Amino acid sequence: MEDLRLVTYCGLYCDLCAERGRIPRQASALRASMANEGYELWGSELAGFTEFWSFLTDLCDPDKACPGCRQGGGPPFCGIRKCARQRGVEVCTFCQEYPCERVLEIAKGYPTLIADGQRMREIGIEAWIQEQEKRAETGFAYVDIRCYPYSVPEE
Repeated sequence: MEDLRLVTYCGLYCDLCAERGRIPRQASALRASMANEGYELWGSELAGFTEFWSFLTDLCDPDKACPGCRQGGGPPFCGIRKCARQRGVEVCTFCQEYPCERVLEIAKGYPTLIADGQRMREIGIEAWIQEQEKRAETGFAYVDIRCYPYSVPEE
């Protein structure tokens, strides 16, 4: 069985979200730079530093920033997650009604979503995950091509 931990129900790949990919790298670089400047030693003298440092440290860890929708991350009200679970599908791509209105609505903000879903159907989820891992290594993030406005389908 494939590891779907980083595959959302709607068919996005979690490590292509800036919250799990780009931001932890940037936060880690900022934290390292600040540590080199001595902030760990004297930063607590600054108002709000302790809270900031804790927040920055959490941003460095993708699983703390967002564990993925299968682990409770993402919008808690996501109707896509609820629907997929009710239908017993691991990824909406494999639902007979794909793409449904909910998926089409979120696809307005994620222009690759439908094409990625079709690709997942063509090559299988395991090969698709491998492709997404390679895509993530390039530094690509959905935010680079995200379209606004869009809304997350609610329950």
